[in-house]
Amino acid sequence: MLTIQPNRLDLKPGDRILDLGCGRGRHVYALYWGETPVHVVGADLSVEEVRATANGFFDLPPPAASPHRSATLSAADAARLPFADGSFDVVICSEVLEHVPDPDAALAEIVRVTRPGGQVAVSVPRWWPEKLCWNLSPDYSQTPGGHVRIFRERQLSRAAERTGLRLNARHWAHALHSPYWWLQCALWETRETSPLVRLYRRFLEWDLMKRPLFTRALETALNPILGKSLVMYFERPDA
Repeated sequence: MLTIQPNRLDLKPGDRILDLGCGRGRHVYALYWGETPVHVVGADLSVEEVRATANGFFDLPPPAASPHRSATLSAADAARLPFADGSFDVVICSEVLEHVPDPDAALAEIVRVTRPGGQVAVSVPRWWPEKLCWNLSPDYSQTPGGHVRIFRERQLSRAAERTGLRLNARHWAHALHSPYWWLQCALWETRETSPLVRLYRRFLEWDLMKRPLFTRALETALNPILGKSLVMYFERPDA
């Protein structure tokens, strides 16, 4: 389930890409196995998540061989990245900034490790679907490792622009997932056993695996209204 769309990144063979806050590697895998061979680095604060991503490589067939294709994983703090200035052509940071204590510090590090003229793609939970989750369950935002803030679109774009980034495009994603999280929050105490939550989860898993045309078209139509995630694409100017 991809939030950042690789086809919007104008990737070239041999590009160096950082997936900051890679979690269990969904974007790392998509980039490593993508049609354009790139050098992708996945970094996450959680060593356990990094290990899980590493293990996942052994469950998938090898991609087409290319000297421009590689994958590296690292444990790293978003506010103190262990990479040199301008190390990457592209940096993606998907569903991370809502977790970190200092998003401005993370954005500054993202810009530092992006080369001049490089691209940055950032996604966060959209304000109103996320706010509804917080209202439905006080415990939702108190979960250890959970979300500590809600971003408005203008707030995120201004924070990025303060670091020197220039906004190029935006879209919304995962409209069909918003009701699932609302259900979980409304039924917070029984969310693990609720038949309704389980049924909707099975629907999302089916949709992820089968990707029927009907649900793909429905989600595309609903994303501007119900999209769970806000996705923004920036450029670091040459100057």
